[in-house]
Amino acid sequence: MTDTDASIAEPEPIALSTADGYPIRGFVWRHCAAPADGAPRAVVIVNAATSVRCRYYFRFAAYLHRHGCDAIVYDYRGIGESRPDKLARLNATWLDWGERDFEAVLRYARDTFPGQPIDVVAHSIGGFVVGLAPSNALIRRVFTMGAQYAHWRDYAPRQRLSMLWKWHVVMPAVAALVGYFPAKRLGWMEDTPKGVVLSWSRSRPDFEDTYRRGPIARELAHRHALVRRFAALRAPVLAVSVSDDAFGTVPAIERLLRYFRGSRVVHWRIAPDAIGVDAIGHFAFFHSRFEPSLWPIALHWLKTGEVAPHAPGRIVSQRGGAGAAQAADGPDGPDARHP
Repeated sequence: MTDTDASIAEPEPIALSTADGYPIRGFVWRHCAAPADGAPRAVVIVNAATSVRCRYYFRFAAYLHRHGCDAIVYDYRGIGESRPDKLARLNATWLDWGERDFEAVLRYARDTFPGQPIDVVAHSIGGFVVGLAPSNALIRRVFTMGAQYAHWRDYAPRQRLSMLWKWHVVMPAVAALVGYFPAKRLGWMEDTPKGVVLSWSRSRPDFEDTYRRGPIARELAHRHALVRRFAALRAPVLAVSVSDDAFGTVPAIERLLRYFRGSRVVHWRIAPDAIGVDAIGHFAFFHSRFEPSLWPIALHWLKTGEVAPHAPGRIVSQRGGAGAAQAADGPDGPDARHP
């Protein structure tokens, strides 16, 4: 997937190493001067969806930069700029993307932008990755789009069987034969490490149980530590979902959000017709055609920690934080507005 344009601001390439020595590459948009009002400028890390190259988010990162943020996009190990020569030899799971890769980028942001707040925009699995990083307490605010961890029972009912076949049967079978999933040949996404394929295709209702057995297994103590890391996040989270996203259904979003027990969480749901379009789906939020209608929702949250007053959509649930009420409308329940 690409959504790049010669007119966007030019970023600087960056290279850093994870704790286990893996080279991670990405790009940074950096302001040279301090803000005129003296307020601290946030640095925003963009966490990509599974096997989507960081370049897909270039226009969105440039938008953040135009609105006064520094911005970082990067590729997880095995993907795009961070792909090794022999992908079949790479042993990497979703856990590695969070515990090691995102963790390294968090520490890079802390060290390279000292004193600046660190915010995160996370797409799909990128929201799950946030909870895995040992240093996630560094984060000030989180905005997620369609964030979940692909438990198949949460897929939209009408697409569930076809998605189960595609992602939980075909994908792991091909990866077992080739040593990785050659998704680019199929026009699906970027080629994907085998361990990530297993993380996806074996995803359990409680994510930690995904790693109980087989080649991606982790010790019990490690699995418990993963759950504690999610609870250690203190940043408020705005989790946006859209009603035509077959991955990001209400049950899928809520399944992930229940792990963020230490955060104020708002689940905000948008229907395409609320912004006068036929479809948004799982990927299009970050396409530049939605800069006027959807991107300001993310920007306002990052700037203020509140849902924009005239944002299209409704609250599905909110919890945590001082005085926050709880709600749980179904996907077709009554509208509610953020106070």
